[in-house]
Amino acid sequence: MRLSPALQQVLLGASAIIIASSTMVSGRDESRPVVDAAVSIVGANTTHLRSAVTATSPENEVGSATKSALDALESAVRPLSHPDALRDAFRSYFAYKAANPDKVKKPYLYFVDYGLPSTAKRGYVFDMESLKIVDGPFTVAHGRGSSASRYGVPTRFSNASGSNSTSLGLYVTKALYDFRGHSGGRVYTSTGLRLEGVSKGFNDNALDRGVVAHGAPYVTPTKAGRSEGCPAMEPTRAKQLLPKLAQGAMVFLFAPNETWMENDPWVSANAG
Repeated sequence: MRLSPALQQVLLGASAIIIASSTMVSGRDESRPVVDAAVSIVGANTTHLRSAVTATSPENEVGSATKSALDALESAVRPLSHPDALRDAFRSYFAYKAANPDKVKKPYLYFVDYGLPSTAKRGYVFDMESLKIVDGPFTVAHGRGSSASRYGVPTRFSNASGSNSTSLGLYVTKALYDFRGHSGGRVYTSTGLRLEGVSKGFNDNALDRGVVAHGAPYVTPTKAGRSEGCPAMEPTRAKQLLPKLAQGAMVFLFAPNETWMENDPWVSANAG
């Protein structure tokens, strides 16, 4: 922790008083008030030091960073399906980064609000250092196992293989690769980005399930068809955007799902 220059000077001065006082002849009453004053100064500044430690604790740093991000970005991200959607995303991002600084190598956060319908532009990419929107809003697909109708709001979420459902929570991006998929009975290729789920119990099967970010022809500027659980976007956008996100950015897939919000290890740890 780095102390303020003023606090450093006070502590150094107090220490000097103690050292000087300790050189006085032992037993002389004249030295007692000086020593008492020095101890008082150090004691008072121990309180300031404790306050400084508290003010710069990881939790307070996460809270401060979250507030700054909300102040800069929240008004530009509308509508949202829940008042805590961005707060949960930003706090989870900063908390994970504080706990795993070696894994978050890029300042980007790909955020999707799955509380909105697939006909809404519900995806954004934020630069969490400059606190600016890199891209968005844009349409994003959800898994066909998450909704009964082709277009609408997803209501079912799963971490299970074969569910074809969206998995909520926080992800770290991995490598790019050549994605191959099927749509309308035809094979298509696009840019793909592997995702590692770090919300244990909610999306940590993503790599094994093959849940990735990729481009898909069923995603257009006005609506998104359903994927097999992937947060797919328009092919042109994927080609331009996903290389920027590869190898160390983060993804946060949100929905106003109480079970997930109360139990996701990053969301619930940051509640309140």
